[in-house]
Amino acid sequence: MVEISPRLHNFAGLEPKAEVKNLNFYYGGSVHALKNIDLVIPERKVTALIGPSGCGKTTLLRCFNRMHDLYPGNRYEGEILLDGVNILAKKIDPIEVRMRVSMVFQRPNPFPKSIYENVIYGLRVQGTSKRSILDDKVEQALRGAALWEEAKDRLADSAYNLSGGQQQRLCIARALATDPELVLFDEPTSALDPIATASIEDLMNELKQQVTILIVTHSMQQAARLSDYTAFMFLGELMEFNDTNLLFNKPIHQQTQDYVSGRFG
Repeated sequence: MVEISPRLHNFAGLEPKAEVKNLNFYYGGSVHALKNIDLVIPERKVTALIGPSGCGKTTLLRCFNRMHDLYPGNRYEGEILLDGVNILAKKIDPIEVRMRVSMVFQRPNPFPKSIYENVIYGLRVQGTSKRSILDDKVEQALRGAALWEEAKDRLADSAYNLSGGQQQRLCIARALATDPELVLFDEPTSALDPIATASIEDLMNELKQQVTILIVTHSMQQAARLSDYTAFMFLGELMEFNDTNLLFNKPIHQQTQDYVSGRFG
């Protein structure tokens, strides 16, 4: 078992899918956005990142699939281990990382393509072209995103013809099609109505039987409903990480207590 920072819950008996070790991140090489982050992401659980705006939640989330590499000058220090392999190492191809670590964004972002082509986009990037394989993956991914029955007769239609909630489920299907091991959700329901939000939350509860989930949310109610573990961040630092029930009901630190009780944020 890995050595755990004193700020973290004792994870004895849990299998970590990912481990963050002494992670620092700099925007443009000088803005110190993440400071000495230590974190364990348990396998096939939902882990939530909470904290006030600007605390580093999304910055941390995007480290897991190397999205910061897309902008010059950004710099990582430390490690993120996925199944024991440091995915921040220079020898690791970020494209391969993004196939293993998929992401669903705050607002539905379907491509200007058909429903079918949206789902198989990542597979085409991987070089998969056999129609029978693609067909099977489309059905599998849409079923996984609870969208198959609504979309199976509309696969050639534009993704833009779907409702907002359906578009977000399509983006989840696209994320699932490459068989990722870790799925990142960045405020995935903030642009959706309550009915669509409940649908996405139900779907995430089902998905954790297959994949590990890390979610950023501004909604403490959503974190409490959805996650097994929660991390509270503040000013680029990880202040506390624990079983969700314990963190909300018996927080160790005063700052955590103040945040979850609504005194600031």
